[in-house]
Amino acid sequence: MASLPGVSFSHAQAIAGRRAFLRSGGVGLGAMALSLLERQRAHGAAIDPTATPGLPTRVHPPLPGLPHHAPRAKSVIYIHPNGGPSQIDLWDYKPKLHDYFDKDIPPSVRGDQRLTGMTSGQARFPVAPSKFRFEQAGRCGRWINTELLPYTAGVVDEIALVKTIHTNAINHDPACTFVMTGSEVPGKPSLGSWVSYGLGSESDDLPAFVVFTPLPDINPSQALFTRMWSSGFLPTRHSGVALRGSGDPVLYLPNPAGVTTADRRQMLDGLGRLNSLGFERYHDPEIQTRIAQYEMAFRMQASVPELADISDETSATLEMYGDDVKKPGSFTHSLLLARRLVERGVRAVQILHRGWDQHGNLPNDLKAQCLDTDQATAALIRDLKQRGMLDETLVVWGGEFGRTVYSQGTLTKDNYGRDHHPRNFCMWLAGGGAKGGISYGETDDFSYNIAEKPVHVNDFNATILHLLGIDHERFTFKFQGLDQRLTGVEEQRVIRDLLA
Repeated sequence: MASLPGVSFSHAQAIAGRRAFLRSGGVGLGAMALSLLERQRAHGAAIDPTATPGLPTRVHPPLPGLPHHAPRAKSVIYIHPNGGPSQIDLWDYKPKLHDYFDKDIPPSVRGDQRLTGMTSGQARFPVAPSKFRFEQAGRCGRWINTELLPYTAGVVDEIALVKTIHTNAINHDPACTFVMTGSEVPGKPSLGSWVSYGLGSESDDLPAFVVFTPLPDINPSQALFTRMWSSGFLPTRHSGVALRGSGDPVLYLPNPAGVTTADRRQMLDGLGRLNSLGFERYHDPEIQTRIAQYEMAFRMQASVPELADISDETSATLEMYGDDVKKPGSFTHSLLLARRLVERGVRAVQILHRGWDQHGNLPNDLKAQCLDTDQATAALIRDLKQRGMLDETLVVWGGEFGRTVYSQGTLTKDNYGRDHHPRNFCMWLAGGGAKGGISYGETDDFSYNIAEKPVHVNDFNATILHLLGIDHERFTFKFQGLDQRLTGVEEQRVIRDLLA
């Protein structure tokens, strides 16, 4: 063949060879892949080249040897009220504080607590009791703010409340990174990514780890950091897949105009073959990740629209969740989809609801946030229970830190703000082997210091892993010469009093 101007004969041969491969090989690869796909559908599972021939396998298999022990929960739904919800105004009832209204918090209580730049310059630290009504609810008699959480008050017998969570960080970015990854240092995998990596998923058509970031009406501009659902140093296929609330749930998932499903299948098969050759040459695990992600995207073209179509839900279920359930992108809609995801075998779902950072105007803004989330949160627990899923689904609720008992800025009987408070805050578990109707730990009369039974953030994470059948001390990944863990290198413990 004649050489092209400026191109050597050998180079031209190479170009022609690649073109011939793509023309002829693509069709053959497509036929082969379609044959494999039909075989896998007949088995109801994916084809895993490392699996025993003839046996059905999974797209997201667990690591060998996991779970370490019999799990109580098969999946986890983690609700994160981002910004630091006020424990004093929601869960940690302190009736004696009314006697201290507008008096400075005693120095003996505040001690050497470091302050943020937002209150370090205040001349006074006046105590701001909660203006809201607390009542005892449920058979367990749990004290709870029934003005702001009337629906959650109805399910307190399913909840294991921890009042003494504490963290190392005092500002949002490091604190959020800490609670989700077990470290203030960016670059570590999130809890959901660790769960995906270790336990895989029972779904062959949806990601193992899915994320929602609904926008509230109050403070919707508060930043969220993708490291909260990132896979860090784990393979990137374990990063959370964020589903959008408007338009296409996943950007660029549908085929463009003129491209059929068969076209897409043939293209991906050819691309997969080329990527496989690249992996054989370079042994880069991210090439395998790319192959897996392309395949998952193809499967999601059918599974995601079916997931998002809630027309098959009963009117009673939709009414239980509330009016916003039919509003894509809302917190309520996200929680219903979370239930539908775990119902389909997804391992971890994370819902991050921003705007809980109330430095001022707390009574009004906190009320709005609770109005946006309370009914749906309680409905999720009820929904899972009535479907027989609560025993195997762990629901987690908690922010990155709490709020100070003293007011930030001007204090009145009806209005106040609160600064960040890492020394103690509240988180809770429901279902999935957690002991409902209990309260663990106590704080002092000012909800400022832990009086008994402290629980570090990573103790809490260790307990979540335990309920999923994972021994946090044995669950490691070699990185930078260390056996990295979600719970870090310091000694942490499972809070066994929280286990049913």
